[in-house]
Amino acid sequence: MSTHFIQIELRQGTLAWKQWRHRGIGASEASIIMGESRFKSAAQLLQEKRGPVPDFPPNAAMALGTRLEPEARRRYIAQIGRKVKPVCLQSSQHHWMRASLDGLCARNELAVEIKCGRSAYAYAARYRSVSRDYYGQVQHIMAVTNLPEMHFFCYWPRCEEVLISVKRDKPYIDRLLTKGAEFWNAVQGA
Repeated sequence: MSTHFIQIELRQGTLAWKQWRHRGIGASEASIIMGESRFKSAAQLLQEKRGPVPDFPPNAAMALGTRLEPEARRRYIAQIGRKVKPVCLQSSQHHWMRASLDGLCARNELAVEIKCGRSAYAYAARYRSVSRDYYGQVQHIMAVTNLPEMHFFCYWPRCEEVLISVKRDKPYIDRLLTKGAEFWNAVQGA
């Protein structure tokens, strides 16, 4: 498989990482651009991207997810029997596409998005699928990595983990690339 990305040597959560993310569209912003986010509108994101790097403190749910993620990653690795590590990637074809992966294996053929929130876990456990809140994120990751599928892993303490294999959705990614390019042109047109 040819590499469609550049690995960026950054530690997630640092100021340098926030600055890098601000200069492009991250995977967690894909659902916003696609008009599928219940948390933020594309107009709000556009305003943020046109300004200085925002320094929003994490809310309680985000802080808990960050705290639980290392344990969730260990459980994921134990379940699949392959080591993955967090990495930052940038598309080599669309410079504005960035993705901070929760896990990528050494040979770049397996990626995972890990969710440690109560509602993400409840949805995945009940429906055995990725909720609308995160669908754009996983498709964005597959657009950057060019993977045909990836894992979505949900962890909640004292509950059975949920592992879902998500297939690449080419029509969705085509729309995402179009909307992403339009959005990024609007950011730069400021």
